[in-house]
Amino acid sequence: MLRRGESAEISEVNGDAQTVRRMAEMGIRAGCRVEMIQDGSPCLLNVEGCRLCLRADALAQVMVSPVDD
Repeated sequence: MLRRGESAEISEVNGDAQTVRRMAEMGIRAGCRVEMIQDGSPCLLNVEGCRLCLRADALAQVMVSPVDD
C-alpha cells in the first residue's frame, strides 16, 4: 500500500475483463507509474499527469512494485 507522496509502478491489474478494461481506459495498466497524492478511501492518484480518485475496492485490484525516485 502506498502512502502519501510515494510512487510505484503498476505490476498487475486484477479483476474481471470489464474492470481491467475500465482501469486501462483511465490509464491504470501494467508498467504505468503512479504517485499517491492523498491516501484513504477514496484516494487521489497521479497517473501519467492526470489525477484520479479511486475507492478502496477498486484500488485493491491494482498491484504495484516500488520504484526508486
